[in-house]
Amino acid sequence: MIDKILDSICEKVNIKLKEEIPDITSERIEIIDYGLKMIIGEIPKLMIMLCIAYLLGVLPLTILSYIILSPYTMFAGGAHANSHLACIIATPTVYCGGVILSQNLLQNVSFERYLAIFAVWIFGIIMCLIYAPADTESVPILRKKERKFKKIMACITLTISLVVAIFLKNIVISNILIFGCLIRSIMITRPIYIVFGNKYGHEVYSEN
Repeated sequence: MIDKILDSICEKVNIKLKEEIPDITSERIEIIDYGLKMIIGEIPKLMIMLCIAYLLGVLPLTILSYIILSPYTMFAGGAHANSHLACIIATPTVYCGGVILSQNLLQNVSFERYLAIFAVWIFGIIMCLIYAPADTESVPILRKKERKFKKIMACITLTISLVVAIFLKNIVISNILIFGCLIRSIMITRPIYIVFGNKYGHEVYSEN
């Protein structure tokens, strides 16, 4: 239902564009269409996530989680749900769930906590070296220089996030970084791509 509404809105915009700009190319329309779907599709997803976070009493921490994990997510990439409804379900689960875990686990400064941070870092670095940047068929990352840059930046932002987590006095915010980095690292792996029905864009287009 959500996908149909979104497609209907974008179709009307495309028709209007063709009327106003008769010489617009089909490639340009495709780019605009994709951008519209991303923007319009993001709004209800974020609103629902914020509403759920508010009802769970974790709104400020969820917003903070979304912001502080954005750099790592931007460079590492990750799987995307194949429908907006699935995405609306997955996004609050990832961010609100991460916050709730952060409030209930690893509450003490101890050897186990530092061991957990080190384990997340090792796991994340290995996943980044193997999979990052984890692109999709709709937004492939094909240039080798861009892929190399994003892979390096994913490793750097992961490392910075976990180093900050070590020194933060606020345990919950520190945990948000730890669990957030773990979840985002899992989201770039091939098993998760299979679960979400995704394919790595650079692999798909390299075969053509």
